[in-house]
Amino acid sequence: MDGIGFSVPSGATLGLLGGNGAGKTTTIAMLLGLLIPSAGSIRILGHDMATDRFSALARMNFSSPYIALPSRISVAENLRVYGHLYGVRGLEARIRALSDTLDLGAFIDRPAGNLSAGQKTRVTLAKALINRPDVLLLDEPTASLDPDTGDTVRSALEAYRAETGCTMLLASHNMAEVERLCDDVLMLKQGRVVDRGSPAELLGRYGRDDLEQVFLDIARNRGVAA
Repeated sequence: MDGIGFSVPSGATLGLLGGNGAGKTTTIAMLLGLLIPSAGSIRILGHDMATDRFSALARMNFSSPYIALPSRISVAENLRVYGHLYGVRGLEARIRALSDTLDLGAFIDRPAGNLSAGQKTRVTLAKALINRPDVLLLDEPTASLDPDTGDTVRSALEAYRAETGCTMLLASHNMAEVERLCDDVLMLKQGRVVDRGSPAELLGRYGRDDLEQVFLDIARNRGVAA
């Protein structure tokens, strides 16, 4: 990453867009404290992530289809483990609610390693919501999902944000998803922020009908980005 800087207002959803290698997952890893930036500072929920990150992490969570859950234990057991790590009260009721919302019932007692890619994606999202986070980091949250299930997940995220005022950061290659969920979008290329704005502002600036066309303009050095 090369000198990126941004802030996200409480209750907003910020999208990270960019091609493979643009820095989306790296940015999320730095926000979680998994990677330590060589310069600059990160503050989340008022906490400096260099000196007081555990105070923030207790109120955060993340979802990524690229990080596997323990495979030998069941979905329900996975959720119990993470629920206990976060000290979730009323944990069994919380697991039942997430199972209903994300339609996990048919495989909730199945070992996590025996699930399809789409099922694993939904379980990972349930893990991310188990502690009712105030900040939610989402890396391709609907990867491997069919259109119907993907729509259900996006609706669940919208409902969760409306209910809790959660702040979200969404890295996705699904342009329609970004247009639907995000208030603001960062366009990344080779570790740098090359543009920023709401979906509507970006469409107007580039004279395009959808974010996929804007994405291609930036990736191919056309239009405003050139």
